Amino acid sequence: MTTAFYPGSFDPMTNGHLDVLVQALNVASNVVVGVGIHPGKAPMFTFDERADLIRQCLFDALPTRKADVSVVSFDSLAVDAARQFGANLLVRGLRDGSDFDYEMQLAGMNRQLAQDVQTVFIPAGTASRPITATLVRQIAAMGGDVSAFVPAPVLKALTSRQNA
Repeated sequence: MTTAFYPGSFDPMTNGHLDVLVQALNVASNVVVGVGIHPGKAPMFTFDERADLIRQCLFDALPTRKADVSVVSFDSLAVDAARQFGANLLVRGLRDGSDFDYEMQLAGMNRQLAQDVQTVFIPAGTASRPITATLVRQIAAMGGDVSAFVPAPVLKALTSRQNA
């Protein structure tokens, strides 16, 4: 049984994140989604909210795989968190060439830090390549329509935030 660790901020979960997560389940038996917690950052959603949204999005997309995914928080190096949660694969999504360049550097550093954790790159689908959580937050904050960029549970949460 292979366990993959998929780290990120997921603030908020986007269609791109979901695409990579679904593909990761084709590579690994289990996926641990690691929500990075950084004390210096003020996220839009709390860890608990992000974890709930990730679960809802995955369960809507792949209800039969719900037992194969767990959501955890971490505040350490991704490779250390991967080891902590029993993962031997580290999943990284790629949108374009600039992601590839950065992720190759990161993969090289991670390999030096943890030779037992293999980085696996998963390309985002064509429709999700331009999507970033940062742009989704900015568009939503300005009242723009982000429905094409996020799963339904996230859209509902964002709409609730705007109307509060």
